[in-house]
Amino acid sequence: MDIDARIKRRRRQDDSPRLIQDYETLSPAAHIDEPSDRGPVFERLLDHLDPVFDSRLPPNAYVYGPFGSGKSAIVTALFTHLERLSTEPRSVIYTTTRAGSPTSPGFVYVDMRETTSAFTFYHRIVDALVDEPVPEHGISTEKLQDRLHDLLSEFTTGVVIAVDHVGEPNTTGVDTLIDMLAGLPSNVSWLAIGRKPPDQIALSEYTATSIQVKRYQRQMLVDVLMTRASEGLARQAINHEQARQIAAWGDGNAHDVLAALFVAADRADQAGRSRIEKADVISALDEIPQPSVSLGRVLALPNNKQAVLRELVDLDEDERASVTATTEAISARPDVDLSPGTVKRFLYEMAEIGIVERVQSDVENRKGRPPSRVELRFPPTAFSRLYDLKQ
Repeated sequence: MDIDARIKRRRRQDDSPRLIQDYETLSPAAHIDEPSDRGPVFERLLDHLDPVFDSRLPPNAYVYGPFGSGKSAIVTALFTHLERLSTEPRSVIYTTTRAGSPTSPGFVYVDMRETTSAFTFYHRIVDALVDEPVPEHGISTEKLQDRLHDLLSEFTTGVVIAVDHVGEPNTTGVDTLIDMLAGLPSNVSWLAIGRKPPDQIALSEYTATSIQVKRYQRQMLVDVLMTRASEGLARQAINHEQARQIAAWGDGNAHDVLAALFVAADRADQAGRSRIEKADVISALDEIPQPSVSLGRVLALPNNKQAVLRELVDLDEDERASVTATTEAISARPDVDLSPGTVKRFLYEMAEIGIVERVQSDVENRKGRPPSRVELRFPPTAFSRLYDLKQ
């Protein structure tokens, strides 16, 4: 751990106010408590969840919409508020002693990007419902299921579980997820969230309704940008004209416009400026691949794969001329304790799930077809900054 490096990242050369007040709030992968301009979607979700206000469970449902439409932000915010309200009039619902019976259902959020097996699926649910730590070792999946059933056996109101990012690459397969959901107690209902339309995902066969979340309209994206800027940047760091430019470019995708804001702000901050300039916006828009992948997916990768990506971001053009050159350069870095074979395997695996892309290299190869090189499918500035802040 390089403490000096950590301190240096936070120091400025003068006493002027920091342009970026909070990187985490500015992150496209972060969700704020009050998402902007999504009132109608919240109302449709509340219509579906209305039975909970009479201490009953709603039926299963599927929320769907394109990448960047704000599905996760909406559901996480709503579930956070509902869980808070459901516990206000009484003591905590789910205690180890189960001292009292709840008067309304509880709410649990599970992110399938971070839930890679039936064990972790049930573990996350149980962990959200009890106060004491749930062991991660020395307990079987079946025992966790039994504990969950025992835990909810005395609670007639049950639990509503949000299951986010279903059907994405590198997550649990839909058929397997259906089996996992079938293993939940009978007094549990679930709300699945994904990108595919209902007729393209088998999960919808087990739901009573589907709720669509459409792309953001342009003015909505401007509001999203200005709201996020007000929470993460210094005052007047970005103007409405710049926000409109980014929103027009984003074509309804809140993730990409927030990534552009992040990159533009970081560029301006690194240059010591107190406001974002036109050149910062142009540079940010040029940096974001189209189509891009969610930074949330990248940051949910195992640590060793993120470490490989972090080194990949810093490679020069020659080191990225081919997969072989990239592999050798990354494995030679002092911070990477991986063999060249493992690095290459990681690169291929991440290409298969769309995190990076293998494209034909411009390097001539007289022995056969040109070698392939690796291109990023996410904004490198945003990833590297967020990665470094976690270290």
